[in-house]
Amino acid sequence: MWRALAFLALLALAAFGAVWIADRPGTVTVVWNGYQIGTSLAVALVGVIAAAIVLGVLWAIVRGVIGLPEALVRGSAERRRAKGLSALSRGMVAVGSGDPLAARRFAGDAERLLGTEPLTLLLKAQAAQISGDRDAAESAFQRMVDDPETRVLGLRGLFVEARRREDETAARAYATEAARLAPSVTWANEALLEAQSADGDWAAALETIERRSSLGLIDKATARRQRAVLLTAIAGEREAGEPELAAERILQAVKLAPDLVPAACIAGRLLARRGDVKKAARIVEAAWKANPHPDLAKVYLGLRPGDSVRDRLARAEVLAKLSVWDPESRLALGQAALDARDYKRAREAVKPLLTDRPTARACLMMAAIEEAEHGAASGQAREWLARAARAPRDRVWIADGIATETWAPVSPVTGRLDAFTWREPPNTLAAAPAVEPEAESTAPALVPAATRPSAPVPGSVAPSASALSSASASAAVATGPGTPVPVPTVLPAKAASAKTAGADPVSAGMAAAALPPGSADRAVRRMG
Repeated sequence: MWRALAFLALLALAAFGAVWIADRPGTVTVVWNGYQIGTSLAVALVGVIAAAIVLGVLWAIVRGVIGLPEALVRGSAERRRAKGLSALSRGMVAVGSGDPLAARRFAGDAERLLGTEPLTLLLKAQAAQISGDRDAAESAFQRMVDDPETRVLGLRGLFVEARRREDETAARAYATEAARLAPSVTWANEALLEAQSADGDWAAALETIERRSSLGLIDKATARRQRAVLLTAIAGEREAGEPELAAERILQAVKLAPDLVPAACIAGRLLARRGDVKKAARIVEAAWKANPHPDLAKVYLGLRPGDSVRDRLARAEVLAKLSVWDPESRLALGQAALDARDYKRAREAVKPLLTDRPTARACLMMAAIEEAEHGAASGQAREWLARAARAPRDRVWIADGIATETWAPVSPVTGRLDAFTWREPPNTLAAAPAVEPEAESTAPALVPAATRPSAPVPGSVAPSASALSSASASAAVATGPGTPVPVPTVLPAKAASAKTAGADPVSAGMAAAALPPGSADRAVRRMG
């Protein structure tokens, strides 16, 4: 549009000039070297314009002849660069498709045509990586580190290679240097945070999180959660020796993440020790509403050490109402009723958990109730113990394939912060062993031999119901901190009677539930 208007304006200006000259005729006379040339003004102007055009054409020809060698060199360089960029593009495609032969060929072509440009070095390093040539990859990344423009990219490659060969010291050094050179690099900040968390350097980890949050590398919700986890870790370490400092840190953590179970537990214990029971109860209740957990129930019921068993039962009923009768609240209420010897109330609390595949803790709770009411030799207690050995496992803290009953701020495998989640482990149930005819005459069906009553050992004391309940988690999931979760199985009659002779039914059932898969069959084979 504007170009058309400009063209019309120039055309109008030229027409106006031609008309102006035509209205004012004149003569132009040129005298040179004894000759006199006279002509009209219009012809003179046309001659001047034609001469200017001829001179312009001659000047362009002269310039073209003079600049021909340079143009030839420039054209060759441009064609070479175009071929190099094409090889670089094809090499990247080959790397992405996992073709090491094509990637190496195109990387060599790109380096020959383009020289040591950053993308050429990157392609060469990636081609060496997918080919399995780690030395060549590290050499390429080291060359990138030597160039200020590609230093951070080279550090990234060296960091990945160090992680692959499990050299955590070198990987940490590369990440630290990259974070110093480019504070906004995400991978370096994450690696640095993992290293600081794995070392337990909580103060440095807090500084890293603050820097990441200020740079916008993580959202505000994630930053608040990670700060709460680190503050909880600090409070957990200082709880015994420096309770005041621990209380200050844990209250900050609770404010940042009210639903963080370990933070609420520590806050409840510290505030109860101070005598601020109401505030402790509010914190635990808020966390319980968001995430019912047995540790919260234990802290809540023990806020006042001098409470009677009836008072603890009343507090357990409060928890049940707050969580709308979550399974954890029913188990807590059942334990409190069992401690108060209100067996009817305990059964009513646990009964809804027994309708559809009850978990090991529910079965052990019923066994404890039957034992407390009817004695250790009760057939119902033995039946519930047998069911506990085959029941699905209860929820535990799990991170990177590791299950534990104790929460930790970082994963023991990767050092990742806030890795543990409270969830059910894989429930792969072992098939119930076939009962031989001769075994049927000595033990009821589906009840391991370990649960049959035996003569008491002199001086021994049968475990109480409360001891059974406190050990229920270890019976359902036989795992220590940082160990994989085994699959519960049923102990065969012969192995059970040999291993647990003289044991009471509760202890024998717990031992049967704790055996790892296949151990019972191996025991039978060893016994011949």
